[in-house]
Amino acid sequence: MSDNLSELLGRKGIQENLFDKMGKLAVPDGSPSDEALAQLAEEFLIGKANTFGTATFYDFLKPENKGKKVYVCNGTACVCAGTQEKVIEKLTNTFSKEEIGHMTCLGRCHENAAFHYDGKNYSGDAINQLNNIVEGSEKINKDAYRVAATGPAILTRDFTNITAYYQPFLDALKKDSAAVLEEIKTSNLRGRGGAGFPMGMKLEFCRKVENKVKFIICNADEGDPGAYSDRYLLEQQPHAVLFGMLISGYATHAAYGIVYIRAEYPESVAIVQQAIDQLRAHGLIGENIGVSGFNFDFKIIQAQGSYICGEETALINSIEGQRPEVRVRPPYPAQKGLFNKPTVVNNVETLAALHFIITEGGQAWKNIGTERSSGTKLVCLDSFFNNPGMYEVEMGTPLSVVVNELGGGFKAPVKALQIGGPLGGLVPVEKIKDLTVDFESFSKQGFLLGHASVVSVPEDYPIMKFIEHLFDFASYESCGKCFPCRLGTKRGQELSEKALTSEYKIDRALFNDLLTTLEEGSLCAHGGGIPLPVRNALQYFDDELKQYFN
Repeated sequence: MSDNLSELLGRKGIQENLFDKMGKLAVPDGSPSDEALAQLAEEFLIGKANTFGTATFYDFLKPENKGKKVYVCNGTACVCAGTQEKVIEKLTNTFSKEEIGHMTCLGRCHENAAFHYDGKNYSGDAINQLNNIVEGSEKINKDAYRVAATGPAILTRDFTNITAYYQPFLDALKKDSAAVLEEIKTSNLRGRGGAGFPMGMKLEFCRKVENKVKFIICNADEGDPGAYSDRYLLEQQPHAVLFGMLISGYATHAAYGIVYIRAEYPESVAIVQQAIDQLRAHGLIGENIGVSGFNFDFKIIQAQGSYICGEETALINSIEGQRPEVRVRPPYPAQKGLFNKPTVVNNVETLAALHFIITEGGQAWKNIGTERSSGTKLVCLDSFFNNPGMYEVEMGTPLSVVVNELGGGFKAPVKALQIGGPLGGLVPVEKIKDLTVDFESFSKQGFLLGHASVVSVPEDYPIMKFIEHLFDFASYESCGKCFPCRLGTKRGQELSEKALTSEYKIDRALFNDLLTTLEEGSLCAHGGGIPLPVRNALQYFDDELKQYFN
């Protein structure tokens, strides 16, 4: 990372943003022109190699994206459901093969058959209405999924109105910001994006750094296949997210909030922007909010197709307009983040929890759940369940309750659940009874709760094929910064594919060395995390896999 480059890219402030401009320039043709990239380099006083290097990284900026008109979801939930080959087949009746691209994932895991066309996402039976979609029907892209809470409805409670909802924020502005931070620390709210790091500690680290400019970033790059809880919050509870960012800004003395929303969620961008406009109309953002002396404003940055941007330092590089490569830590973002300024990055669900904590008090949140995993958690169930949807459960709820009572069991035979995204553990169905929905239970059993997205692996889906799919995904989405991840994930994919398509047997010692190298040598959790589900597969499905090893 170049400190000088970060300074140059931040010279114009967040409103005049290089990455944002690249995205807008790509809209007409699918990729910004060479001339436009050269002009941006001159405008931001950086080299042409920097703008070209950035544009060629992202799915929806790279030159190969030119001419693409429709995109098919290739996320794990849709792949395991087996719906996408038929989607592609039907799309080829209207579009040429060169006009069809891919996206991962569209957050339509509850009904699959997902694809994207003309700025909108579609799923379920929509592919059978393709002619109407191309002709511009507005309502076909709407989806519906079950939303319910087993205990207290906190993240899923109904929105009231702007005035009532934001009164706790205005009340908080009358208190010392240190007292507001203490409530968050008391709650023991842990990050819902996967790592489970205490939010209060992050905010405190940033608060203690002296700097006139600080940033609060909402990481809405929910790239884990099987997850759509962030999409729910962005589209149905946007004010919960914005409230959380405002409180975070007050607690850390930050004046800028950036909502980084993945390109695969186009509807979310419009809905969150509408919510921001409502706040502005009510005088709840801008300068001297509530005559408190606190200033805060928002900027939406739409991502351009890269799973690695879910990692906080890659996300920061992305917003700056650099290639989204993972940064070496320390320094941590709370000390030196966006444009070299103190920055706090939190997941959507983490931020949304702050409304309850500020309204009811940190202890009220702490009283829910378990001692070390407090509060509630959103869990997403895919289309293999009889009751697919998103459920809010208290931390510590038995996984068997989620699967059998809330989800209603499976529609078809399932042999494993991948929980927590591509880097999450692979849980065989016989282990469901041993797990509870909290960080400690999953870790103790050798799995990872992560985002709590649930992808079902049907009995007739080969585990070796699943391993190859994971390595292929990890290889494609690697930022390329470190050798273990960039090379190791590709070697894993090649070994798996060779074993599937020939008589080749994988050497177990060699394969174990590869996994260990990924775990211990990767710069971030992308390369370091992909061995977990692979090791789970080797542990629990050896009878099925042993034909591929010697």
